[in-house]
Amino acid sequence: MTTTTIAGVGRLHDSVVDATELPRIIQVTDNLYAAAFSLMKLLPARFIIDRAEAAGLLRPGSRVIETSSGTFALGLAMVCRLRGYDLTIVGDSAIDRDLRNRLEMLGATVEIVEYAGQSGGIQGARLARVEELRRLHPDSFVPGQYDNPDNPGAYAVVADLIGETVGSVDCLVGPVGSGGSTGGLAAALRPADPALHLVGVDTHGSIIFGSPDGPRTLRGLGSSIHPGNVRHSAYDEVHWVTAPEAFHATHELFRNHGLFMGPTSGASFQVASWWAARNPDSKVVMVLPDEGYRYQSTVYHAEWLREQGIEPAPAPGGPVTVDHPLDAPSSWTRLVWARRGFDDVMTPEVHDLGDVLPSDAHDLGDVMTQDVPGLGDLTAPEVRS
Repeated sequence: MTTTTIAGVGRLHDSVVDATELPRIIQVTDNLYAAAFSLMKLLPARFIIDRAEAAGLLRPGSRVIETSSGTFALGLAMVCRLRGYDLTIVGDSAIDRDLRNRLEMLGATVEIVEYAGQSGGIQGARLARVEELRRLHPDSFVPGQYDNPDNPGAYAVVADLIGETVGSVDCLVGPVGSGGSTGGLAAALRPADPALHLVGVDTHGSIIFGSPDGPRTLRGLGSSIHPGNVRHSAYDEVHWVTAPEAFHATHELFRNHGLFMGPTSGASFQVASWWAARNPDSKVVMVLPDEGYRYQSTVYHAEWLREQGIEPAPAPGGPVTVDHPLDAPSSWTRLVWARRGFDDVMTPEVHDLGDVLPSDAHDLGDVMTQDVPGLGDLTAPEVRS
């Protein structure tokens, strides 16, 4: 194994944000590499605030208002604390006691909303409350992680790091929530590697790729809304994984490779290791969004798992491949998305076609090239399994 030294690694950092926002690039197996973040959402949080300051949208004493129940909230809290902005986070019950304590120690005001039948589920309720607060504070700034193109735009620097360390990449695998990391990385990598195969990892109960809305034990990926930053026609392949499978993969990632990461990283590892094993001549990079310390009393805790009725276990035989999202069973499922737009996949006409040739399946009109440079020139590669 070769160790690559990156210029500037030994430099003095201006802040903890500067020191920790980029991932470690780690070779996990012969052809599988990890982009392992301590806190991935710190990068877009810092980038969005930078852009807002440059545009004059944020001034000394400004209030920042955002919805998040996870790591984007923590990333924003760190950036806002260091720069002196008041921060209000609108979240839900997924903000556990430890995370709330960390947010409040960083000076954030945390509001917890309950789902009361609003459109878009709990995320719709959170967004509605953000809009109420925006009206109450007209001079506030809302980062808008789901729709702000600066979210995917933040990952260009990570693509540069991958290029410097790994070189040309055949396949990128990552969890999909807001669409920022996978979409942004693909947009930045594909000008040099148009055939890059992009695999999105979702979970059952998420509507992002057409599965029915429902409860999700596996949090941190998936959504009850359609984020504007998810460019469906960028994805070659989509997988839906379950909590027991992803939690098992999270444990295996630590046991076998020493990578102590969160459950969305486990979901990414589950799919990426399967894909890499079946494509041994391809170079695969998986996105691992955050470390496991937040999950020591949950995903890594046997008593909590028993209380939830969850027995972490691998999916025997790998994923079931289906032709349509509504055909997905309640286990690990794979669909050849073939860089189609959402409507092209969901319409009965496409569903009845069976095997869709990638070259005939593009809907590049779904790609907003002015927001995410590089996606407008996509050419789908041969679909590999």
